[in-house]
Amino acid sequence: MQRRSLEELINTEDPGWPLVQGWIAAAHNQVEVLDVGRARGEDVLLHLQVTTRSPMGAIAFETGGILIDHGWLRFLGSGHEQMKGDLQSWNTSEDLLKGGLIIAHDAVGGFFALNGGAFPGKPGTVFYFAPDTLTWETTNRSYSELLTWALAGDLALFYDTMRWPGWEQDLATLTGDQGVAIMPFLFSREGGPIANRSRRPVPMDELWRLHLDLAHQFGNLPVGTAFAVSLLDHPTENE
Repeated sequence: MQRRSLEELINTEDPGWPLVQGWIAAAHNQVEVLDVGRARGEDVLLHLQVTTRSPMGAIAFETGGILIDHGWLRFLGSGHEQMKGDLQSWNTSEDLLKGGLIIAHDAVGGFFALNGGAFPGKPGTVFYFAPDTLTWETTNRSYSELLTWALAGDLALFYDTMRWPGWEQDLATLTGDQGVAIMPFLFSREGGPIANRSRRPVPMDELWRLHLDLAHQFGNLPVGTAFAVSLLDHPTENE
């Protein structure tokens, strides 16, 4: 398929950004829109090959990303000092999700991806990688529906078992490129309430690779199966 030019992708007659701005203005959850340089927005738009008439194209072109609910939920844009990971870098890495486009992630290592053949079901539906089950689950929402839910929906209810007292203060010290590693893992019954488990900040790409590896090893085990996990630090060059 022939790639479209920047002129074909930038829709000046019916841009999607005013629509997204309206959703943001009506949001019930706290929102921070990150700025982006025009050149970077153009680069990411060309990579995505979606027009600015679509909400995703508009966000890629007009923003460095959108942080929702004190940075708990992060919609990818074209990158910013506060969140350098963007719609291009997250979808051209060596850990590429084939047949899926990562569009957002949350602070505990949950990832949202548009279905392009990676999952059964309707193309364009958003799937969520749940860190408490290590499985991809359909949200039964499109990109636009997921965004409007994130802005105005009950995130506290959705993330009820993944949050701890004072999480807002903890996230205030993180960038959008960092998440929180929780031990024992969220999918483990060990450790009791999440408030009693250890938590430490880690790079989001590290959390992504960790959860993919855990899903590969343990995702298909029957519920209740006992297992042991050993995490080894990588040796430094001097060791």
